[in-house]
Amino acid sequence: MAFDFHLMTLFALDWAEFAVRWLHVITAIAWIGSSFYFIALDLGLWRDRKLPEGAHGEEWQVHGGGFYHIQKYLVAPKALPEHLTWFKWESYATWMSGFALMVLVYYFGADLYMIDAEKMDLSTAGAIGISLASIVLGWLGYNTLCRTKLGDNSTLLMIVLYALLVLLSWGFHQVFTGRAAFLHLGAITATIMSANVFMVIIPNQRIVVADLKAGRQPDAIYGKIAKQRSTHNNYLTLPVIFLMLSNHYPLAFGTEYSWIIAALVFLMGVTIRHYFNTVHARGGEPRWTWAATTVIFLIIMALSFAPLLTKDEAETSDGYDTSMLEGEAGRLAAHPDFEAVQDIVLGRCAMCHAAEPLYESLALRDITHPPKGIILETPVAIAKQGRAIVLQSVLSHAMPPGNVSYMEDQERQLLRQWYVESVAQ
Repeated sequence: MAFDFHLMTLFALDWAEFAVRWLHVITAIAWIGSSFYFIALDLGLWRDRKLPEGAHGEEWQVHGGGFYHIQKYLVAPKALPEHLTWFKWESYATWMSGFALMVLVYYFGADLYMIDAEKMDLSTAGAIGISLASIVLGWLGYNTLCRTKLGDNSTLLMIVLYALLVLLSWGFHQVFTGRAAFLHLGAITATIMSANVFMVIIPNQRIVVADLKAGRQPDAIYGKIAKQRSTHNNYLTLPVIFLMLSNHYPLAFGTEYSWIIAALVFLMGVTIRHYFNTVHARGGEPRWTWAATTVIFLIIMALSFAPLLTKDEAETSDGYDTSMLEGEAGRLAAHPDFEAVQDIVLGRCAMCHAAEPLYESLALRDITHPPKGIILETPVAIAKQGRAIVLQSVLSHAMPPGNVSYMEDQERQLLRQWYVESVAQ
């Protein structure tokens, strides 16, 4: 099958997304791994031993067949070593790759993944503008709060910041699709974490190093501020991971209560990290955090299921009138073969991609919700998902999975022709 320019572009963009996602996962593992390690190390330092002057604690560790003797200086040692290892690029690379992935998926596909006309009828430029502004303002607001007197009370600061996160969660769900709302809440949180490293922690450490090299005694305040921001990052890490993974699970974002679910995820991050932080600090095992986390997760599950108990009929925002569709979706809907395409999709795909899936698996896991939250029961939905349909069933044969609905080669060819001719118009 020969590729033309439009299919090749679609092909290249999907591989670019895969490559950037791979990079993002790798850098995130490196950043989160080092962050968790240093938090555990700091909390587990022995401070009741005979230590060198200025040392705050020490730890002996074994790994990979060797032994490591680690000492921490609260401000700095008298003599600074010639070489220092700085942990910063893991954070920077994670944020940059994450932003690149958001551009590829959400900005290039804003009409599909970001805009929900029933909530707010945004243009693509408007949706992207709100996205960028919220990320910048999110960091500026957080940083300003930390620099006020409120920053001197860590507990009160965390409560206020949580209240603002709940407000952001509600606000995003009034503007974007549930999927994009989750993603943007995670993006703001990740930006705060990375900016803490780039704009606070590393600069403060550089000031300390410069003072030492100049023969001055560094001010301990720089270490105190960096420690506060590092603690915030510690408690925000797990919610960010949940929010980033959630776009693969419509049960999390595809409900009217999804903003509450997102807010509760931050509480789970606190209870889980509190357990591990306490254990690492040799403060016992607060097993109550297990019960609290379980209860919160059960509430989240109940909130995702609740709408099914109150609605007799499945609702969908996609209708049958394609006359209002614009851009690529409009051209796909106007193609002469669109009716034939609908027949193929309804016959081969809609058994699963339906508000109430009909497909029953021989395995234990029947399909009870449309995969990825994608419903392909109406002309509008099919036109909007045209690119994904071609990508999944033409450029690859990932769909139908295992070809369970027996999609024929000539049907795939018709889908290819429909997309290529429509996009070329």
